Amino acid sequence: MRITAGAVAGAVVAVAFALRAPSPVGHWNSAEGRADFLAAYDRAMAAMPRPAATLDVPTDFGFVRVYRYAGAAGRAEPLVLLPGRASASPVWADNMPSLLRIGDVYTLDLLGEPGRSVQDAPITSAADQAAWLDQVLERLPEHAFHVVGLSIGGWAAVHLALRAPRRVATLTLIDPVYTFSDIPFATALRAIPAAVPWLPKSWRDSFTSYTAGGAAVTDVPVAAMIESGMRNHTRRLPQPALLPEKDLRRLTMPVLAILAGDSVMHDPATSRTVAERALPHATVKLYPHASHALNGEHPAELATDLTTFLIP
Repeated sequence: MRITAGAVAGAVVAVAFALRAPSPVGHWNSAEGRADFLAAYDRAMAAMPRPAATLDVPTDFGFVRVYRYAGAAGRAEPLVLLPGRASASPVWADNMPSLLRIGDVYTLDLLGEPGRSVQDAPITSAADQAAWLDQVLERLPEHAFHVVGLSIGGWAAVHLALRAPRRVATLTLIDPVYTFSDIPFATALRAIPAAVPWLPKSWRDSFTSYTAGGAAVTDVPVAAMIESGMRNHTRRLPQPALLPEKDLRRLTMPVLAILAGDSVMHDPATSRTVAERALPHATVKLYPHASHALNGEHPAELATDLTTFLIP
């Protein structure tokens, strides 16, 4: 499955904010739209393993849906997987078999995005984003976590690690946006139709395919879930901003950055240069022929690199 959260993580990042109307929290546009999304979500979740526990974790900004999966290894610190924009936990389906060999895994639906998390207070800054993530980790039984962020989930993971690092044992960034370089103008321009829910479905599917290196999206459950979320959910989140290098240099935990050589969501060459310069002790990997849908295209390679990083 090539279409993942990473495939569309920036689909509306650069333009949706200009199209929104004032409102305090994200919401479903209709009861029918919510039902349509949840049906698509459940179909996509069918490809995931059966969770050992399903939690709705309270935070100051709403309830966050968290799934816990029991891994084969007895590691004290589990993985926490943060998906990309306009997506949720099912985007990790291709990765779960190999990641569960590393240890226990938590996946969560980002607050304010389409999913089973429920936002009930405004999120107005990157500090708020870090706060609710930290509150989720605080309410889990373990004391530290290997945080893995995909696309906009990578950006959120960095803000968590900068503002509340005490529970972040390591940080893995999978083709993150707004982290090492900005979204190209051509991509932001192409995202405009995807940000308009009343335009034809084919326009959203076209952008999804574009970010995934031209992969087909027809009859792909994750892609159907993402399209339904983009169409039926109104997001109320602050505009992400590119992280300054001086902030990246403040990261003290081990960092693994995996970049897609064919990504259209940032400039891969610039991102690699910035990552290596700002994080001289980090492990920076470039997958030359990967698209922004990297985690779905290269699940085995990703698991190998993550295992080497965590168990040198």
